[in-house]
Formats: sequence, structure tokens, C-alpha cells
Amino acid sequence: MSGKENDLTEEIEDASLSDAGGGGDTNGVEPADEGQLTSMLEDARSKADENWNQCLRLQAEIENLRKRAERDLANAHKFALERFALELLPVRDSLEMGLSAASGQDIDPEKLKEGVELTLQMLTGALDKFAVREVDPQDERFNPDFHQAMSIQERADMEPNTVVTVVQKGYLLHDRLLRPAMVIVSGAPRTQDSRQANGEG
Repeated sequence: MSGKENDLTEEIEDASLSDAGGGGDTNGVEPADEGQLTSMLEDARSKADENWNQCLRLQAEIENLRKRAERDLANAHKFALERFALELLPVRDSLEMGLSAASGQDIDPEKLKEGVELTLQMLTGALDKFAVREVDPQDERFNPDFHQAMSIQERADMEPNTVVTVVQKGYLLHDRLLRPAMVIVSGAPRTQDSRQANGEG
């Protein structure tokens, strides 16, 4: 073995002995004594208790928020028509006054008619405030999405499937159909041959 190899072997052995003799000293950090460990444990317990109490408070707040939201939702359903009802009360008052006036001795038909017209205007205004619009398709093309045909009337002077008569108006709430308009629709006149085939005059 050469001299260089001997030197290298000795350096490796010296390094191994140095590491083995170091004992438990790691990176120059001495082990903590019992007092430090007790202090650290108490500090950790204190922080854990604080976090637990905060968790309980948050759970209580969430539960209160949930109950409040449920209560608000129930009130919203219960009193959803409050504003609409308030708008209708003057209409009812007007109808009662008109009925009272019609029951008196001296009845003026013109004033009675005027009162009914004013009441109808009040009702229309109340409906407009809540986006309730009427469907009055007189002379319009029949639309099964908004109209309901009650019967078909033969008309030579009108295009087939045209609304001849509106028996009852329909109504929309915003874009949703509340009630279809009840209508009579025009149909093409039948020929004499088709009448005879059906046993008609």
C-alpha cells in the first residue's frame, strides 16, 4: 500500500472516531430540561383551549345565523303579498262605497258608472305595479302558448286562425302565463260539397 493510501485510510478512521465520540450533541443544540418541557406543554394546552373556545363560539354564531335565515325566509313566504294586499285595499274600499251608493234611494247611473270606471283604473294600476299584464289578443293570430280556443267560427272576411272574439282576457305575471285568454278563432269557410258530405244544409 502506498504512502498516500495510508494517509487517506488514517483520515477516514479519525473522522469516524470523531463522529462516534460526539455523543448526543446534535448541531450544538442541548436537550431541553424538564422545566422547559412543562412550560411548552402548558403553552400548547392554553392555545388548544383557546382554539376550542373559538371553535365553539363560531359554531354558535353559525347556528344563530341559520335560525335567523330560516326565520327571515318563513316571514318572506308569509308576508310576500303584503304590498300587493295594501294596493288592493283601496279597490275594495271603492267597491264598498259604490255598492252603498247603489243601495240608496236616489241612484244616478252616470255617477255609478263613473265610480266603477275609477275602481277599475285603481285595480289596473295595482296590477301594473306588480307586473301583471293583460292578454287581449283581439284580431291577432291565435297563439296556443297564450290563448285557449273555445270554438272555431267560419269567417270569409278573416284569415284562418285569427282571434275573432275575446271571451275572457288572459294575464301574465312578468313573462309567466297566469291565465290564458279564452277566445273564439276564425276558420276557413267550408265549401258546399263539404257541407253536403257532413249532412248539413
